[in-house]
Amino acid sequence: MFRSIYIKVFVALLLLWLAEGVIHWGAQALAPPDHVRIVVLALTLAATILCATLFAWSISIRLRKLRLLEEALTRREAPLNIPDLGDDEIGDFARSLRDIAPEFRRLAEGLTAALAQREAILDGMIEGLLVVDHEMRVSFCNHAFARAISGRGVPQQGAPVLSVIRDPSLLDLVEHVIHSGKPASARSQISAAPGRSFQVRAAPLLTPAATGAVVLLLDTTEMERLERVRKDFVANVSHELRTPLAAIRGYAETLLDGALDDVENRRKFIEIILAHANRLNNIASDLLALSDLESGENPPTAPLSIAETVDTALQTVQAEAAIRGVQLIRGNVPDRLRARGNKTRLEQVLINLLDNAVKFNRAGGTVRVDAEGGENGVARVTVEDSGIGIPSTDLSRVFERFYRVDKGRSRQVGGTGLGLSIVKHAMEQMKGSVTVESTLGKGSRFTISLPIEMDQASTADPL
Repeated sequence: MFRSIYIKVFVALLLLWLAEGVIHWGAQALAPPDHVRIVVLALTLAATILCATLFAWSISIRLRKLRLLEEALTRREAPLNIPDLGDDEIGDFARSLRDIAPEFRRLAEGLTAALAQREAILDGMIEGLLVVDHEMRVSFCNHAFARAISGRGVPQQGAPVLSVIRDPSLLDLVEHVIHSGKPASARSQISAAPGRSFQVRAAPLLTPAATGAVVLLLDTTEMERLERVRKDFVANVSHELRTPLAAIRGYAETLLDGALDDVENRRKFIEIILAHANRLNNIASDLLALSDLESGENPPTAPLSIAETVDTALQTVQAEAAIRGVQLIRGNVPDRLRARGNKTRLEQVLINLLDNAVKFNRAGGTVRVDAEGGENGVARVTVEDSGIGIPSTDLSRVFERFYRVDKGRSRQVGGTGLGLSIVKHAMEQMKGSVTVESTLGKGSRFTISLPIEMDQASTADPL
């Protein structure tokens, strides 16, 4: 009947007032003794307190149910049991909650999923990301930033930024952005990560809810290394091409200037032009081979015979060895030894190693090839020569492109400086490796390793 809680309170107070008035009128009309009047007043007061208590208790119970409902809304796993709380304002409020509860939960679940997705995206970034507040405390830090700067785990939210950043220049950059409110960037060599370069970008965080700065950290170490490699490669190629091109141009101009009529020297000039043209062709071929190896496209592999590949490589360099007076020795190369690789690539590797061993040898020297397999599932082929050897200071660089131990002798024998680099890339492409041992003046020993053919590795005895 009465839907408003205010009307209910008003009616209850009115009834109590009427009851008190009736009792007071009766007390005056009947003129009871004083003790009876006191008892009546006490009973009236007790009834008033009891009614008020029962009314307040009923409202308290209904409000407690509303609070439990609010707690259930914030906990997605809790069931939403919305009771009927009457026809007054409290009941209307409960029914409104019943109507909006499913939508509220959908919004809460969507917000939770979006926050989890954001955390996963930011934490999975290659770039380091740090968010700090105006008090220089960490609001967010992903794993990439923590690994790059401190090498430790991700700091807790609210931790001082000094627990992550110790580099003074980076701290100054963050403070400048927070106080100026303007974005800034810098290239920094972080002291916490020696030998690594970073591009740092900081922007102010200006929102109604919080202020601070966002710091983005990009590791440019590899990009700078690749840029140096590119520049060195361009410089080396230009240098390698300049010498034969200058020789070809010079002798061609000499011939055009009248040396064509010089019967005694013109053949010599043409032979020199041809030799340098062949050198240019060799450089171009090796560059194409190296580019193919670095393209990332792995050639198909198959079981191959080590003995057959060694024999093919020895036959290829036999003529060059005979001209230079170097003896080729086929040592212990088991006929049944088989490995998994690419036959063309392996032949190219062995030919390059044998060619170097012959060219950087001495007259009457030897080049010996041996092979073994079965141990640890790896087949090994060694090419050992009695040549001039390699200084220990150069051993770590012999597989670099265009690196030469003896530049004058290398050009004299027609080397391009790319042979060992091709060997290294070809072996890596076939899941193998190459190592070198050398003693200056006594010779060198190159060892290549390839995965042995699996059926052979399980059935064959060690060779």
